[in-house]
Amino acid sequence: MNTTTSGQFSRRTLLGVFASMAVTAAPVYSSTFGFLKGSGDIRKISMRSPRTGESMETIYWIEGEYIKEALKEINHFMRDWREDSVVRMDARNIDIIAASHRLLDTTEPFQLLSGYRSPHTNAMLRSRSRGVAKNSLHMKGMAADLRLNSRSVSQVARAGAACSSGGVGKYSRSNFVHMDCGAVRTWGR
Repeated sequence: MNTTTSGQFSRRTLLGVFASMAVTAAPVYSSTFGFLKGSGDIRKISMRSPRTGESMETIYWIEGEYIKEALKEINHFMRDWREDSVVRMDARNIDIIAASHRLLDTTEPFQLLSGYRSPHTNAMLRSRSRGVAKNSLHMKGMAADLRLNSRSVSQVARAGAACSSGGVGKYSRSNFVHMDCGAVRTWGR
């Protein structure tokens, strides 16, 4: 999506300019925001969806401010693709995903397996698997299930847990990691 900003600059042009200014080394802190501090006051997220075939790479935060248009793009990308329903994703979870990706030191985008889930979708998935929580944070726009082909489930989970900012679940058999911005906790093998 190439949303234009006010004036004559396209969003894509601004992203290129700001991305070129980003600092590449992340300092070690004990929270998501600490990991993101080394990004030159810029936060970006890169994902693709094997379910929809869509890809997204966007800067969503610059100089202490979230970019409304970028958050809308993320909300749409992380929608319940089964019902094409969109909610406002919690920006804290987007920060956790971005910080985890930064720690993994890869340019490969996260594969988004599940972002927002409507209550109907969650109930359907729950009827098929005991691993789906009845009151899943996916239904509140506070969770994502992610995978990286170039990193193991354990590596992705360790990066998520290092942020100390939410829940991280390892699903090694299904080859994905759950990250949410709920209470700090870990589970899985």
